[in-house]
Amino acid sequence: MIVRHRPNAFKMLFTLHGSIIPKIFPQILLITLLSTLISTVQHWYPRSFASFGSAPFTLLGIALSLFLGFRNNASYQRWWEGRTLWGQLVVDTRSLARQAISFIDETTDRGKISQRRIIELSIAFTHALRHRLRDTEPWEDIDRWVASEHHQALHEATNVPEYLLRLLGKELGCIRQKRLVSEHMLQNMDERVTSMTLVLSACERIHYTPLPFAYTLLVHRTTYLYCFMLPFGLASSLGWAMPLISAVIAYTFFGLDTLSEELEDPFGLAANQLPLTTLSRTIEINLLEALGESELPPAITPKDGYLQ
Repeated sequence: MIVRHRPNAFKMLFTLHGSIIPKIFPQILLITLLSTLISTVQHWYPRSFASFGSAPFTLLGIALSLFLGFRNNASYQRWWEGRTLWGQLVVDTRSLARQAISFIDETTDRGKISQRRIIELSIAFTHALRHRLRDTEPWEDIDRWVASEHHQALHEATNVPEYLLRLLGKELGCIRQKRLVSEHMLQNMDERVTSMTLVLSACERIHYTPLPFAYTLLVHRTTYLYCFMLPFGLASSLGWAMPLISAVIAYTFFGLDTLSEELEDPFGLAANQLPLTTLSRTIEINLLEALGESELPPAITPKDGYLQ
């Protein structure tokens, strides 16, 4: 995610850091070269291209703008829902850690072990969820937080975060059997685990259910058709201004199309996607502090204006 300070109006016109331009530069260049070629032909052979007027392109542009607007709204809603879910995960893990530290009877060795296991499994779940949403290997980040007797089953699990939630549930069952916490508080702790399950399921829904392909294909095709047709229809009326106008229009429409694709899955590593690594590290630091640990991992800071 981009966290740089917003530049002033002049610098904003020319900044490329964090811009969508590098991704759509080939399309913009192609449309500009095509427009230049058509303008040159029209200049030397004035009757080469008929003038259709701006009405057809105005109507098509309005329709395309509506399509792109709807798609961008849908993509942004997915991005914001993803951020809301991870905010809820921060609340759930902190609350579960606080409840474990405050209400589990720590006068016995078993109580202290349960406190640590609940917090360490919460940390492991956070890292496992991030890796599942990014389709990466989680073992380096989670193995050290899970007891060795569970490693084989953990590595064989088809859904690692869900398996960790089951381990959390078993730990809650264990402290209930040992009567280390009251029934009312145990119910509250179980509600935190249930909320973490909801976060997992909702994030999986976003990650594994993209926007309908037919709708995406329609917008994508219409964008290309409009930008390629525009120079042919308006070359006779705009003359040498056509390449500049075509480039600006191509930047607008291709940029919106590409940005909506980037926001559609908010859990990746692109510039405008969510900083899951930073959020995971924040949760890890908070929960280790709750355990009273003094050696904490360093907080992740922006690198070149980006947080991962």
